[in-house]
Amino acid sequence: MSGFSFIHAADLHLGSPLSGLATRDAELARRLATAGRQAFEDLVTQAIERRVAFVVVAGDIYDGDWADNTIGLFFARQVARLDRAGIPTILVRGNHDAESVITRSITLAPSVHVFSASRAETLRLESLRVAVHGRSFQARAVEENLSLTYPAALPGWFNLGVLHTSCTGHAAHETYAPCSVADLTARGYDYWALGHIHEYAELSRDPWIVFPGNIQGRSVRECGAKGAVLVEVADGRVTGLSRVPLDRARFEQVTVDLSEASDTSAVLENVEAALRPLAEVAAQRLVLVRVHLAGTTPAHDALSADRDNVTAEIQAAAHRLHEDIWLERLKIETRRPRAPVDASGAAIDPAALLADLDRDPDFRSRAKAALAEIGARMPATAAAEADLEAEFDALCAEAEALILGRLGGRHC
Repeated sequence: MSGFSFIHAADLHLGSPLSGLATRDAELARRLATAGRQAFEDLVTQAIERRVAFVVVAGDIYDGDWADNTIGLFFARQVARLDRAGIPTILVRGNHDAESVITRSITLAPSVHVFSASRAETLRLESLRVAVHGRSFQARAVEENLSLTYPAALPGWFNLGVLHTSCTGHAAHETYAPCSVADLTARGYDYWALGHIHEYAELSRDPWIVFPGNIQGRSVRECGAKGAVLVEVADGRVTGLSRVPLDRARFEQVTVDLSEASDTSAVLENVEAALRPLAEVAAQRLVLVRVHLAGTTPAHDALSADRDNVTAEIQAAAHRLHEDIWLERLKIETRRPRAPVDASGAAIDPAALLADLDRDPDFRSRAKAALAEIGARMPATAAAEADLEAEFDALCAEAEALILGRLGGRHC
């Protein structure tokens, strides 16, 4: 058995929008809208340039049923590039693109193999002596342990299992086709190409059981590098595995401790220093960063009193580092220093008038009702991202700081 390599990808979610990115910059909006497709184009290009033997995609090629044929035609065009280069594409359907979910279809290149949803089956790549075992989702919610239906390994062949599954479980994802590492190991395969979990994870190295993560993060909940994995095989064994970054827009979160910042000028200096490492990342792709300001600082009230200007100044600082670092959202989570006391020991605290308001039951009830009404009028995706009710206490703290900052006449 000669040496070869293959690319393992999953969770393309073609057609899924990147969320939580309200922006007035039309060019930025365009680049974000095409990031997922460009990531898959890059995957195909890398596969051709590296001359891999085949490409495996472990489910959720599409984000859901197509509004029209545009997404289907795009995918067909890309796998046709692989076909012309002599590279087969091997697919299973996941929960987002299950047989019962996708109602349209486009004829794909002849070298594309989609595994059946009715039973597990084996695809033999005779020239490589590779046996690929897989099964697609028939419906969106699969509660059966599909791995137990997979065939036994073929002796003397490199055995590869392809499965869309939550496997050992993950709090951020629904539990579909549940199984354990022990279940997968028992099949006797050399490599398990998993999909569904959007973070890179190696569940085992003997045998290799791998989640590559999705190829493009879709919100700040999916931070860090995204892409596929390149798997090297020689003499029927995995000899190397490396991550292949593909994302065209990367989400990051940065927390800045402002405990030593005495005023807003110092705040901005600290933020710019914290963002500086992202300049290298931005040299290759867009970077969308959520900035959390934390710590006890005298600048607390001033930050909330002029939030719009602070946001603009932080965006300007990001652009001084690199033009493709964009502020996704600013969260002010700082605290005000303890109030000074007079000669008698009594607190001299302008905040005393507001201190108990946010704990008043009547105020909280009326404020939450108002927030619920606002949320009901927002678009569904924007309401989910804002999560106003969950951030009620934080919103109260920001409102208090805003009032005190304005009363004190302190602005950026």
